[in-house]
Amino acid sequence: MSDLFQPMSFKSGAVAKNRFMLAPLTNTQSHADGRLSDDEYHWLTMRAKGGFAVTMTCASHVQANGKGFPGQLGCFSDNHLDGLTRLARGIKAEQSLAVLQLHHAGMRSPTEEIGGQPVCPSDNEETGARALTLLEVEQLKEDFITAAERAEKAGFDGVEIHGAHGYILCQFLSPTINQRTDQYGGSLENRARFIFDIIEGIRQHCSPGFLLGVRLSPERFDLKLGEILEVAQRLMSGAQIDFLDMSLWDSFKEPAEEAFQGQTLLSYFTGLERGEVRLGTAGKIHNPQDARRCLEAGVDFVVLGRAAILHHDFPQQMQNDRDFEPVALPVSRDYLRSQGLGDAFVNYMAGWKGFVED
Repeated sequence: MSDLFQPMSFKSGAVAKNRFMLAPLTNTQSHADGRLSDDEYHWLTMRAKGGFAVTMTCASHVQANGKGFPGQLGCFSDNHLDGLTRLARGIKAEQSLAVLQLHHAGMRSPTEEIGGQPVCPSDNEETGARALTLLEVEQLKEDFITAAERAEKAGFDGVEIHGAHGYILCQFLSPTINQRTDQYGGSLENRARFIFDIIEGIRQHCSPGFLLGVRLSPERFDLKLGEILEVAQRLMSGAQIDFLDMSLWDSFKEPAEEAFQGQTLLSYFTGLERGEVRLGTAGKIHNPQDARRCLEAGVDFVVLGRAAILHHDFPQQMQNDRDFEPVALPVSRDYLRSQGLGDAFVNYMAGWKGFVED
């Protein structure tokens, strides 16, 4: 129990007061143009107040055509600066580190949201996405970097690059989706080049004390576990990032690939040489016992999603009662409103089977 409430220092110098990070959760609450809404501000600052040491935003798109869902928070324009500044200030006022997640949905951008054809590393018949030109790849890289600079200007402590869940960085990493023949396609080194170029650019353009993390998922979305392990090890060995956030869907499962079964998926990542890079996990961490199991398995911090939706003050509740019992599902709409969810977020959660009472 005590380890979860020990401070955690990062390579860049920032210190988290405990080992709880809020997951970057889709909530559909912001304005259509990406500006921050009062509902999204309230949802996030309530988690900071509830004891999360690191409060991360939802995926925030770095280009207008990278929008992945309605009501998504944007970071692609200086028009977003006022809201981002307000949000960073509100989170930090609660002694929580403010982190903006940088995102582009790529082929997963809904046409009705972006008003045009989605883009992808290569033409994709299934989604109707078109291949990015080399110039567009270079521009997208610059827009990730500019978004990080914008986040720092707004007062955020750092950013996380979203390289998980089948979005554009995943699409570059995939050996099946990415069919490019230039320096961003072919070998794993080439397919991973885009993410490392973004990291290098952020390190060059943001201050040394600016937190930088990466989120990866090692399964689904046409990814190969062995390749993601190579990328994860290189990310940690390169020592340019502060933390690696592994989104596993289930922190306690075995790998799906038969060749890797016999031990937990998480153990493959805790077994890597991490140097000064902090390692966290997300996926089915529902109660205090799950959180402790993850730290006992060797991670540095836990990333809470569903548990943080249900309890804005999960860390404080656990600190007061090491075995507190989270509320059982399904919950009422009024209960979710009491936990800081606006109506748009409540309606979104109603789409999760068994989460909200009929």
